[in-house]
Amino acid sequence: MIAWLPVLVPAGAGVATLLLGEQRSRARNVVNLGAALASSAVVLLMARAAYTGGAEAASRIAIVPGFTLGVSGDLLGLLFSAVATVLWGVTLVYAIGYMEHARDRARFFGFFAWCIAAANGVALAEDPVSLFIFYEILTLTTYPLVVHSGTPEALAAGRKYLYYALGGGAALLVGVAWLATIAGSTPFTPGGALDAVSGRTTELRVIFGLMVAGFGVKAAIMPLHGWLPGAMVAPAPVSSLLHAVAVVKAGVFGIVRLVNELYGPALSTSLGVATPLAVAAAVTIVVASVIALRQDDLKKRLAYSTIAQLSYITLGTALCTPLAAAGAVAHLAHHAVMKITMFFTAGSLAETLHVKKVSELPGVARRMPVTMASFAVAAFALAGIPPLAGFASKWLLGAGASEGGSVWALLVYVSSGALAIGYMFPILIASIRPGEFPEAAGPESDRRMMWPIVVVAALTIAFGVTAGLPGSPAHWALTAIAPSFGGWTP
Repeated sequence: MIAWLPVLVPAGAGVATLLLGEQRSRARNVVNLGAALASSAVVLLMARAAYTGGAEAASRIAIVPGFTLGVSGDLLGLLFSAVATVLWGVTLVYAIGYMEHARDRARFFGFFAWCIAAANGVALAEDPVSLFIFYEILTLTTYPLVVHSGTPEALAAGRKYLYYALGGGAALLVGVAWLATIAGSTPFTPGGALDAVSGRTTELRVIFGLMVAGFGVKAAIMPLHGWLPGAMVAPAPVSSLLHAVAVVKAGVFGIVRLVNELYGPALSTSLGVATPLAVAAAVTIVVASVIALRQDDLKKRLAYSTIAQLSYITLGTALCTPLAAAGAVAHLAHHAVMKITMFFTAGSLAETLHVKKVSELPGVARRMPVTMASFAVAAFALAGIPPLAGFASKWLLGAGASEGGSVWALLVYVSSGALAIGYMFPILIASIRPGEFPEAAGPESDRRMMWPIVVVAALTIAFGVTAGLPGSPAHWALTAIAPSFGGWTP
């Protein structure tokens, strides 16, 4: 039953939040923060057991005859779950400050908790059918957050999000159902679970394409990315956690499961489906990075950066080499802390100084030095500057590309790093230029917003510095991915 707690605890917190209503804000905050702490503790305890070779926690619930919903605490899923759950707690503190004077906070925090429950379900799903169920629940629980403000712009962004997400979900449903028809029940298995039907090459290729299309919407692979920049109209906590961590990472995580634990690296390569996926990811990396260079709106620049960085993960997975696959999984965690720092900063700038564009940044570093110093840490990390988190995962991705003889992929990673410098450093340079903002006479912003930014920036440093140590996200990724490559050891 313990395997269900990361899903059930936030789900229960969401129900309690809505029942408490709008006026009982203190009780609502206690419930949500308590649920975040409890969920994080459970996930980390399960991870410790799995990391030290203990039995994986697993449980299945019979829904209807012949169909069960299953979760399992394997290392790969627990890494995604740990990232989502721990950062939920940090984001809650930020959101309490950010949403202090907003309307409909009970609805906001209730759906926020349900999104984390669904994300944990995606992370821990034992098989493709279970993953699909949680994946679609994540879509439905996210929509109210995207449209939370109720403005025409938000409602239009929400409709666009639903069109893309439900269209992708339909493709995923067809792929999952077709696969179940020819292969039966197929639990995720390191190295692949389709040996018995590996001769049905045409069907497997089409199913792979359908499932990539389904996951590719949330993974924002071009041209399936159109919903993401528009969804930046959502409140900053939504952009921070759900569009830098939970929702978009659910898409790339689905691709990681598909390649490594459903088809397996060997079958993916022999079917010829890995190469088109790698090419699509490479194109997305370069094109999204170039588009980011031209964005004056700060959140949209960050959104296109996210599109590019997500495809780092997809490309690393599609290369089907151990180091690249491990780098992809490590980048899932590292990108989360880097980008959530940036979205927190964008939200704080908008809320405190009403600054939303790069062209409006001159002087903000003088007015908000701690916030902008934290942003600088994340920007340097995203550009791959050692010894920060981005360098560690990008080193593994580059080494994996070289390991597989994919020099072109290595060049894509290097060129994208240069482009990241091109779209991140102007933000820093603009912020330190003389401007109209004086030094702050008191706290530079609401402390409930400032300190979470410092915490996630510190994690960006810590994840890089400790990358070679057991328990770090990079080492965790290496350990989690090793079984998918037979006798390979990190």
